[in-house]
Amino acid sequence: MKRLLPSLFVTIVAIVALALVFRSCEKNPKCDIYDNIPFDMPRVERPNIPNRAVSVEDFGGKGDGVTLNTEAFAKAFAHLASKGGGKVEVPAGVWFTGPIVLENNTELHLSEDAIIVFSADRDLYPVVATIFEGRDTYRCQPLLSAFGKHDVAVTGKGIIDGNGDPWRAVKKSKIAPSSWSKIVKSGGVLSDDGNTWYPTENFKKGAGDADQNIARWARTKEDFESIRDFLRPVMVNFKDCQRVLLEGPVFQNSPCWNIHIAICKDLIVNNIAIRCPWYAQNGDGIDIESCKNVVLTNSWIDAGDDALCIKSGKDEDGRKRGIPTENVIVENCTCYHGHGGFVVGSEMSGGVKNVLVRNCRFAGTDVGLRFKSTRGRGGVVENIWIENITMNDIATEALLFDLFYGGKSALEALEDGDGNTSTDMPFKPVDETTPQFRNITISNVVCRSARRAMLFNGLPEMNVENVVVRNSIIEAEVGAEINESTNVCLEGVTIVPRKGAALKINNAKNVAVSDFTCPEGIVGLEVTGSRNENIAIASDYISAENSKIIEIAEQKVTFK
Repeated sequence: MKRLLPSLFVTIVAIVALALVFRSCEKNPKCDIYDNIPFDMPRVERPNIPNRAVSVEDFGGKGDGVTLNTEAFAKAFAHLASKGGGKVEVPAGVWFTGPIVLENNTELHLSEDAIIVFSADRDLYPVVATIFEGRDTYRCQPLLSAFGKHDVAVTGKGIIDGNGDPWRAVKKSKIAPSSWSKIVKSGGVLSDDGNTWYPTENFKKGAGDADQNIARWARTKEDFESIRDFLRPVMVNFKDCQRVLLEGPVFQNSPCWNIHIAICKDLIVNNIAIRCPWYAQNGDGIDIESCKNVVLTNSWIDAGDDALCIKSGKDEDGRKRGIPTENVIVENCTCYHGHGGFVVGSEMSGGVKNVLVRNCRFAGTDVGLRFKSTRGRGGVVENIWIENITMNDIATEALLFDLFYGGKSALEALEDGDGNTSTDMPFKPVDETTPQFRNITISNVVCRSARRAMLFNGLPEMNVENVVVRNSIIEAEVGAEINESTNVCLEGVTIVPRKGAALKINNAKNVAVSDFTCPEGIVGLEVTGSRNENIAIASDYISAENSKIIEIAEQKVTFK
């Protein structure tokens, strides 16, 4: 392999300089976020909010942290709706409330010193029909919502707090012993194995036979109402809306997902913060599901589950809906804790296409770039471009394509010894339930301290296909592994593993590697499996003598 001193330093400097050039656009007023996007996308329209404003105080609201302001918010929005819309202003104070519902052409605006805190009284949140985890189902009414509306906005500089701790189950493994002792003494019930705390017996009943968060046996609304405590509400939920804006506030401490935007058109999310304890079960940052024309910029997320997540429905429900998430720009976002920084899936049965992610930072996520699905989903994820990403302290993979997702975080799966990366997995018939990931380009990634540089883990019957990774440097405990993949190009990639081979290829077809570098003295390449074809190593710096080829059978391995 190519010697890294001084070549690695030169490459790092070049890539960082390129990233700085891109990021300089953030402060350049002449820059346009729609410049140089690789697909056709219209400019996203901002909501039309009439120049009319009222205060929640005008309708009896009190920001004393004690008065329940549910009725005051409802009256304020009803008043504006009768006038054609406008802005509900929330002045300084602590505004304790039940659910808030926006109307057409209305905006919820928080002053800098305003905090909205939602009550944890479950009686305030009736069970309603909704979409959750990609399925048509029932949940408790969202804390802040708009269903079937147009021109809605949440803006300002205040804080929206979901008061989520009384709602959520907690795993013993995720908190300190002193915190576990405290929460057990507070009441609630334990799971049969004693490793999970539930806030109520009713919650435990719902969790007992659940497929993640969907009760397998529940069919009718009455069934779901019998386990209401288990049906934790999403904090912010906009569904079937047009022209949605979230700009400015901090969204924190949700009972479940923090922000879920589903089946909406023209969505702008800008300059928000999302905070959730890392132990929060299903504490996703923002989930964008079956939406069209989305711009998500200048925001940061610290989440208990996936941070920035793209979805489009799950299994039969998602395929029947058939609405992809498409035309998405994500730029200048930072993710801290989270099961993944930028994530596609696993609910992607309606498809995902035309997505650009650039100039983002991931610091401490379980995975950096995470693409996940499994047999049974169906759907096609395609035309994804990712560029200028910096990462540090990634618990598992910097880059992950996993078609064997089993419902656990990547870190939990690693700790439990899950994951199927065997050398010769059996084929299964291809049908509408077979998921596909294809046509994905990733460039200018710099990552320090991941566990594994990359893992491509496709299905034998439907490989991960047409993936390009270029001009990237990843330092990790172990190198990159490409399984069950077709038409993969690594160009100008440096892998710096602390142990093992820099690159492993297993049952892959048409893999082209050029200008690939790794430290001197380690194994550069390992090839395993019986279904490899056309693996071309086109580089002046790699030779057969420097690489270790094992278990070759009926494949062509070329060195140029």
